[in-house]
Amino acid sequence: MKGPAALQLLLAAVVAPVTAAAATWKNVNIGGGGGFVPGIVFHPKSKGVAYARTDIGGLYRLNPDDDSWTPLTDNLGTHERWGNWGIDAVALDPQDPDKVYAAVGMYTNDWDPNPGSIIRSSDKGATWESSELPFKVGGNMPGRGMGERLAVDPANSKILYFGARSGNGLWKSTDGGETWEQVKAFENVGTYVPDPNDTSGLNSDLIGLTFVTFDSTSELVDGATSRIFVGTADNATASVYVSNDAGATWSPVEDQPGTFFPHKCVLQPEEKALYLSYSDGAGPYDGTLGAVYRYDIAENTWTDITPASGEDLFFGFGGLSVDLQKPGTLMVATLNSWWPDAQIYRSTDSGATWSKIWEWVAYPEMNWYYGLHTDKAPWINAGFISQDTKRLGWMIEALEIDPLDSDHWLYGTGLTLYGGHDLTEWDTETRNVTISSLAAGIEEMAVLGLASPVGGSELLAAVGDDCGFTFKESGDLGTSPNTPWMNPIWTSATDVDYAGNKPDSVVRVGNSEGAPQVAVSDDGGVTWSAHAGADESTNSGTLAYSADADTIVWSSGNAGVLRSQNQSTFTAVESVPSGAVIAADKRNNTVFYAASGAAFYRSTDTGATFTEVTSAFDSEVTAVKDIAAHPDVDGEVWVATNAGLFRSTDFGATFAAVGSVTDIIQVSLGKGEGSAWNVYVFGTGDSGTKLYASTDEGASWVDIQGDQGFGSLSANRLVGSGNVAGQVYVGTNGRGVFYAKV
Repeated sequence: MKGPAALQLLLAAVVAPVTAAAATWKNVNIGGGGGFVPGIVFHPKSKGVAYARTDIGGLYRLNPDDDSWTPLTDNLGTHERWGNWGIDAVALDPQDPDKVYAAVGMYTNDWDPNPGSIIRSSDKGATWESSELPFKVGGNMPGRGMGERLAVDPANSKILYFGARSGNGLWKSTDGGETWEQVKAFENVGTYVPDPNDTSGLNSDLIGLTFVTFDSTSELVDGATSRIFVGTADNATASVYVSNDAGATWSPVEDQPGTFFPHKCVLQPEEKALYLSYSDGAGPYDGTLGAVYRYDIAENTWTDITPASGEDLFFGFGGLSVDLQKPGTLMVATLNSWWPDAQIYRSTDSGATWSKIWEWVAYPEMNWYYGLHTDKAPWINAGFISQDTKRLGWMIEALEIDPLDSDHWLYGTGLTLYGGHDLTEWDTETRNVTISSLAAGIEEMAVLGLASPVGGSELLAAVGDDCGFTFKESGDLGTSPNTPWMNPIWTSATDVDYAGNKPDSVVRVGNSEGAPQVAVSDDGGVTWSAHAGADESTNSGTLAYSADADTIVWSSGNAGVLRSQNQSTFTAVESVPSGAVIAADKRNNTVFYAASGAAFYRSTDTGATFTEVTSAFDSEVTAVKDIAAHPDVDGEVWVATNAGLFRSTDFGATFAAVGSVTDIIQVSLGKGEGSAWNVYVFGTGDSGTKLYASTDEGASWVDIQGDQGFGSLSANRLVGSGNVAGQVYVGTNGRGVFYAKV
């Protein structure tokens, strides 16, 4: 710490308590979901009750009056248990429409440090109880579109089964999901591993069991359903097993098909038949061959009803559903037909014949037997579909016909959730159905960068898989944007920044391949152009834009720290370590800041060279995690470290410790009342590791997060509004962008 001014700041702040005054959090309405929906489950007896699970964004409940969705697991996604937003399976109690169960946990490798759990609710997800499992659950692992792996006995609400991953086998609860025991009699743990050589553990773990399906037409044994089918990821011995004595003993189903892995298994009770979709991979990305089969339970016979063959079969099959109101009617989706589009098939004669949702006329002309509408998420049609031949989507593992309404259907893709309310039109002479994006309320995007320029666009959001979005005004936050970031459009954008003295000047960076990955805008992020000095080999990382918009410093993902002035070619900055944290002074065009490890650097020659500031912090600082330049004051910079928050008012020449919150993960400043500026941090205070705010330059802190979950704070992005007093944004890894006024 340097000088008497620093000492006065420290003395004023060190004893200040942290108080709790949680804000009310809402989602910025990007809309359309923005991520993979691997499972949809309708209640079989209660109209309008349905749930959608996501791989990284939690569980949602359908609002049938307007086709929107309500998030149910936000408060379970805490910093310590962020993996609870990975939903690997969902089950409903056929006898009680208020009960819902889910298997939660993000990864089975060491990325997620926590074991998985089975959560249960008796009020449709309003509140939850949890039972921890002795192993991990993989909501974002390969094979996450299989299932459902979790099921409630339709004759006995106390009995549930769960098919685990990682060689952990089949598990059973006899007390409504409170406690679980392994079913020792079930021995096939699912032997398939997508890539045994993957050292990360993501693709080298056993996929395990793939589904649990009760046969509600079978007799009862001691009050339980006697016949149960379980699928395994095993194409060497057998993949479908059956018990005829309520789970006491198990055996492979006779004469079953081999070669492929079962993804979905659906009972049609009126036909007393199972329908199963198969693929040669675990999904959701792979799938080059597959099949669809019908199993007649009474006759114990299998029939191959695959709707494609020969050269027309170059994909697996995923999403599968039967119409419980119309025996013999079923639908199945491809997994994955990457070109030219997904295909959805429908049969009204138990799979003997099929019709397609689109057909070739004469290449490249196609007959679409549907109309596609994205009114609730206009950016999908205005942006992504216009850049891609795929309209219907990809990774279709979830496809469901409402069991109580033959016209209502939903299906999930890697981008959104589609569906409609006129499905039976498919069976008429006109054969034209209406497909709409029906994902309002589902905000699943992984946010990689945020900015709120003072005097410019209210919010700029760089996101994974969907590039990014601009919200010009604060009033736009409740309306889904018309266009994503385009021209250039990338798979993902990893960061965005603005020039402090020219807030309409914006720069972004992406991580796609085969195109320059830096783009600039002069109208606040409405239109873009590729940066002339970027090449096709460098990508990812973070950016710092000089105050007058003439210089970019880029801490790239694969080429160290780079610099470009006036759109010249990016060249290496040798005086800063690769991977450094960087920021630009928002008012002085010549000053940039950087940090690596415990070392802090600054540049006074527009990023050409950096000099380490000797002894910038005290000896307890071992890692600088974030740098935030004051949006409106030159020379003022705030630094987040493992030892707490530090502030400089002399361009980083000296620093003083600020406040009582420790282990700061991120820091941002946002407009306060009058001329004041609020300080926001992710850090550890009296309320735990949370989001805290200060309106007095760090002298005192308030917990503004409360019970709202943001997932892992270290994977999130934090920015205070540059224009709206007290407004702050949190970009999450799986639940989009939250905002609140404090």
